[in-house]
Formats: sequence, C-alpha cells, structure tokens
Amino acid sequence: MTEDAIALARGLPCFEAPGEIVPLSGGITNVNLAVTDGDRRYVVRLGADIPEHGVLRWNELALSRAAEAAGISPGVHYHAPGVLVLDFIEARTFTEEMARDPAQVPRIVALLRRSHHALGAHLTQPVLTFWPFQVNRTYATRLRADGSAHAAALPELMATLETLETATGPVTLVIGHNDLLAANILDDGARLWLIDWEYGGFNTPLFDLAGLAGNNGFSEAQERGMLEQYFEAPAATHWRAYQAMKCVSLMREALWSMTSEIHSDLDFDYAAYTAENLSRLRAALQEFQNA
Repeated sequence: MTEDAIALARGLPCFEAPGEIVPLSGGITNVNLAVTDGDRRYVVRLGADIPEHGVLRWNELALSRAAEAAGISPGVHYHAPGVLVLDFIEARTFTEEMARDPAQVPRIVALLRRSHHALGAHLTQPVLTFWPFQVNRTYATRLRADGSAHAAALPELMATLETLETATGPVTLVIGHNDLLAANILDDGARLWLIDWEYGGFNTPLFDLAGLAGNNGFSEAQERGMLEQYFEAPAATHWRAYQAMKCVSLMREALWSMTSEIHSDLDFDYAAYTAENLSRLRAALQEFQNA
C-alpha cells in the first residue's frame, strides 16, 4: 500500500520534480505522505469517500479551504478525487500528554473558539452537519447489518444515547472540527494549527470541547477551566450538558473503531482502540451519573 501511495504521489501534476517522499505516522483513516518538491514540502493525503464513516471529500475540501483562509490550517495546494495536497507545517504534532499540559490547554481552547466562529465567513458553499446522536445511531444500524462482533452491546449503548440526548438539551451551532485527537493539533513554536477536516461540519461547541477532554485525559479541574474560558461563564452553566456530550463523543469514537474493525485496510489495532474507548466511556458515564 505504501509503495503504491508513493508512486501515486510522485506522479501528481502539482509537483515539478518531487524528491524525497516519506510516510507520515499517526493517520488512522488515510494514508499521509510528506513530499519534497524543490525547496518546498507538502503533505499528501490519500483517501476516497468513506460512506460508513460519513466522510465526503468535497466537504473536507470546503472546510480545509475555509480553515486556510481563516489562518487555522495549512494551505490547500492541490486536490483531485481521493487526493488532497497541503502545505507542510514545520511543527510538533501534539500527543495526549502535550494536549493536557496545563500550559497548553488555554492555547487549544482559544484555537477552538476562534475556529468555531471564524470559518463561516470563509465558506463558499454549504457544508455538512455533524449531529453526534444521529452519527452514533447510524453507526449502530450499520454495525448490526454488518454482523459486528460488538452487536450485543449496541442496545444498551443506544438506550444510553437517548438519556444523553435529553440531558444535552438545546444547542447552539458552530462549525466544529469534530475529531479532536491530539495528533490533529500542531505547534510551530509560535502558534497552534488545527488539521484534518474530514469530519468537520456544524455541531455544538460542546462536542469539540468534550472530544478534546475525553480523548486526552483531562482532569475535572481542567475541564471546568476549559468551559469557563470558552464560554466566559461559570462551568456549572454547561456542566451537565458537557458531561453528557463527553459520553457521546467517547461513544462515537468507540463506534467508529468498531466500524473500522470491519472496513479498514490500514495497519492499525482497531480492536485495542475500541477497548480503550469503551473503557473511557464507562468512566465518563460514571462521572455523568454523579454530576
């Protein structure tokens, strides 16, 4: 797969004389390559639409361009069906430990708030809505149809989802990133960047905040500080809805992984990732029940 990807990247018409091409680690949906062309470097993302995950590349492209115009993400250099070429950012890729560093959390929250409210002015076409409750129900329906090994767990998860949706209540829509893994945050030493918009679309800001905290092991004190910074209000104002959304985010990550166990050809231990996220979900549900 890597050799084929490198050959495809080398033949792209956007490059004049591509030199070194190396795989980039960390991707669990696409094949990502770093390409040197003259004195510039680029990232080549290879991946077609992924219907089972609701990933449509026209939506990713529209949001990537808007994020570039807003100064949130690297520039789009070229695109074609199944191919997105971006400017390479010389930066550190965040790890979970970095994402929960007390010195970094306020920077990330500021980036999210800016992203949520800046992209709309730069969109030139409609984009998708990412409603996590329906996303999770759709995953469950497909997993049953596909004969997932996790099918027996789905009825309880879906019953829990109804409780969480009621607890969330009315929401305000912003343009969400919807995939707040640490690896999607870059630090170039002066500022942060947010990359990979394949799941982007309108959503409540609580989902990105919950994903940031739930995926990266924030403490309760960090969660409360995050909410206070983002909403400029006491954390209690949004605490129960936030706790519900954290559970929804972790459930989505687990269902995503269950689906990838069946459909993905990438060399990644999705079964272990499913178990990790189910464990995090159980812990978050306990916190929600005690909130």
